[in-house]
Amino acid sequence: MSYTLRKLVFGLMLLAGGGSLLGARAQVTVQGQVTTVPDHPLTLEECIGIALRTNPQIKQAELQVQSNGNIYEQSKWQRWPSLSFNASQGFSSGRNIDPFTNQFVQQNIAFNNYQLGSSVSLFNGFQIRNTIRQNNLSLQASQKDLSATRNDVMLNVALGYLQVISSQELIEVAQRQVEATQLQLDRTQKLVQAGSLAESNLFDLRAQLANDELSLVNAQNNLESARLSLKQLMNLPGGEPLEVASLNVGDPSLRAYDATAQEVFETAVQNLPQMQAAELRVAAAAQGIEVARGARLPSLLLNGGINTAYSSAAPRERFVADGSGTRTMEVPSDTRYIMSDGTRVPVIDVVTVPNGAIRQFGYLDQLNFNRNSSINLNLRVPIFTNFQNRYQISNARIQQQNTEYQSQVVRLQIRQNVEQSYIDMTNAAKRYTATLNQVRAQEEAFRVAESRFGAGAINSVEYNIAKANLDRSRANLVQTKYDYIFRTKILDFYMNRPLSE
Repeated sequence: MSYTLRKLVFGLMLLAGGGSLLGARAQVTVQGQVTTVPDHPLTLEECIGIALRTNPQIKQAELQVQSNGNIYEQSKWQRWPSLSFNASQGFSSGRNIDPFTNQFVQQNIAFNNYQLGSSVSLFNGFQIRNTIRQNNLSLQASQKDLSATRNDVMLNVALGYLQVISSQELIEVAQRQVEATQLQLDRTQKLVQAGSLAESNLFDLRAQLANDELSLVNAQNNLESARLSLKQLMNLPGGEPLEVASLNVGDPSLRAYDATAQEVFETAVQNLPQMQAAELRVAAAAQGIEVARGARLPSLLLNGGINTAYSSAAPRERFVADGSGTRTMEVPSDTRYIMSDGTRVPVIDVVTVPNGAIRQFGYLDQLNFNRNSSINLNLRVPIFTNFQNRYQISNARIQQQNTEYQSQVVRLQIRQNVEQSYIDMTNAAKRYTATLNQVRAQEEAFRVAESRFGAGAINSVEYNIAKANLDRSRANLVQTKYDYIFRTKILDFYMNRPLSE
């Protein structure tokens, strides 16, 4: 979990009183993978854990981090030499150049070429160094994007969790309303039978009981809808049973929030991962400009290689010296002749040759004999490149400006969210205070109405009106209480505070 969401979850877990992690577990296949779902009421942490494991947007963000990590690691290897091996085989017929002697021959020739080469960039305008820095910044930005995506999922699950808890408490309120009306109906029925009250009062109370039962059914339906929304946030099938652990939430203390909206915004900008990701992308774009500028500078490349070849036109036998010395021998000259009786006779030359013997010259022997190596330095100085470098630098600057504007958009969005959350918290506090006062007033009004109804001073219609007003105010109090708690937690999230306080 990210820095503040961990605290948000921890704070709400304390409200929930923890939660048992023991008990039998059920397995549900979610999006092609098996997800373990505890069969006991789930705590907030367990709900968030399931959502994080199954959310496809998080999976996509994780894959993007892996992809950028691969790009970053690969760019670091660009500083090392490359090594490659090439092999070719060919056949030619007719008048050819013998690859072994480089002389023209009139025969069919089969040949092989082998090459082992290596290359390393000694200098390329610092492009490799700046590319590594740019890719590292892009990797960090994608990691912050992943944290922001996880934040969104956790906040949505926390809100859905509170909505389920709120719906459960509203059911309890509706159930108490039904029980209170039923008790009053039973009491009124006895008074009607005794002749103390008119029978019309009994009919009105039965109608009120039906209304209260309908309110209970609506509350139960709202709970099922809230559970379905939470299951969808957790990527669970709609038919999967889901129970959540109750939160032990007391009445909130309505103290004035100890930070202004501007202070909340300044803290959020410093800590929220989406803002950090935007700033990292601005820095990465600045490195992109340096990469483009490097193409204007000279580059120096070191190459080396080992080559060998085989030709079927090469002789199968070859004289090989044995290193034991030399000897003289007479060899007819190919170019000098004398005339004897009209016949041209070659001149005999005496030459010194090493001692040795004629040996078979096979395939591997020829490859070894033809082996050669080379090393060279290549210097490239760009003089005119059809303005490619110029426009690449211009596009890199445009990209940097674009990321700067995107950073401003993110910053503005954070400001708007903080300001909206702050006003929502303020309004929620006002609504809770007003609703609390309303409940107190309605309780007193209902107490008086109940006493007067029992004494026959008012009719059932007036009694039902007083009760309905009290029921509505109690339901509104539950909703405003959880709304105020969540809005306060959101501000604490932006402020990077321990939320258990």
